[in-house]
Amino acid sequence: MPPTQPDDTVTIHTDGSCLGNPGPGGYGVILDSGGHRKELSGGYVRTTNNRMELLAAIVGLETLNRPCRVTLYSDSRYVVDAVEKGWAARWRKNGWMRNKREAAVNPDLWQRLLELCEAHTVEMRWVRGHAGNADNERCDQLARSAAAAPNLPIDPGYKPA
Repeated sequence: MPPTQPDDTVTIHTDGSCLGNPGPGGYGVILDSGGHRKELSGGYVRTTNNRMELLAAIVGLETLNRPCRVTLYSDSRYVVDAVEKGWAARWRKNGWMRNKREAAVNPDLWQRLLELCEAHTVEMRWVRGHAGNADNERCDQLARSAAAAPNLPIDPGYKPA
């Protein structure tokens, strides 16, 4: 990966939401870089909360048009721990198996997220949800609004349990 420049530093806040789990779901993303701020959101008619948490991180990273140094905040231990503790990389190495008997869930999204983390320098940071962090609260609003929107598309990767 090419070295990043000081102006290639980005802060991303993310959140996912599901109205029922599974149910209609949405994600919210805020990108901050060099005084510029961008909000993104979207959703699906039937999905899971974990898929939306993952998709929020993916959408934020996919928005970047060159390698960046990223601090990504999420209130999802599922996302933060799986990346920071190397679990998702191990699942990929083991053919998307968590162990000898259990398949990893959401391998389509984990693959995308891992590739993006390899294209950028990403530090994941967990933030407590609904605890007064203004950007996390805003991402929650974006995600909930997206989940409640009419005419949501189908999540092509969602597989009922």
